Amino acid sequence: MTKYLFILLGAFALAAAPARALETQEDADGTLNAQKLTLEYFARKADAPVFDPLLCFHGYVFAKMGDHSRATRIFERCAAEGVMAALPWMAWEEENGYLNGSNPEKAAEWGRMAAEAGYSIGQFNYGLDLLRGRGVPRDVIRGRALVDRAAAQGDTSAQGLARQGYDPETVTPEADRQRYRKPMF
Repeated sequence: MTKYLFILLGAFALAAAPARALETQEDADGTLNAQKLTLEYFARKADAPVFDPLLCFHGYVFAKMGDHSRATRIFERCAAEGVMAALPWMAWEEENGYLNGSNPEKAAEWGRMAAEAGYSIGQFNYGLDLLRGRGVPRDVIRGRALVDRAAAQGDTSAQGLARQGYDPETVTPEADRQRYRKPMF
């Protein structure tokens, strides 16, 4: 019991101690007290000469925070370094047009690169682009083939799309009704 009381008192003492943040200092010799747990630290790493793989996770955080400028810089860097998971995020940024308006052609290009690299998510997404004719000329045969390749790799979304007769509306019904359908008039 005394041991636990000592631990509890120690924890209270630490909690009551004034919190001092160590300031980051940079000079020709390097960085002292780098704020490695801040988002700003990772935002700067997008342009660093040495690639840090942890950077890619933070692109997701910036995207979800609505900071698409930083998210895009990070995803572009990760894509350039060969991180396949960054390619669908770049397609998402381009499709939704958070920086420069929606660009289905660029979105499809990111999907194509992921598909050609053998990434199942890229195969599925680019297959959908081809099935819809979104950002690329419609090509149902190639679209189905890519969806089948993704399904063969275990992609459950691709497997579901194939089971539903390759109807894109079964994947994202609301988006298909609002965005992907051709105007009737």
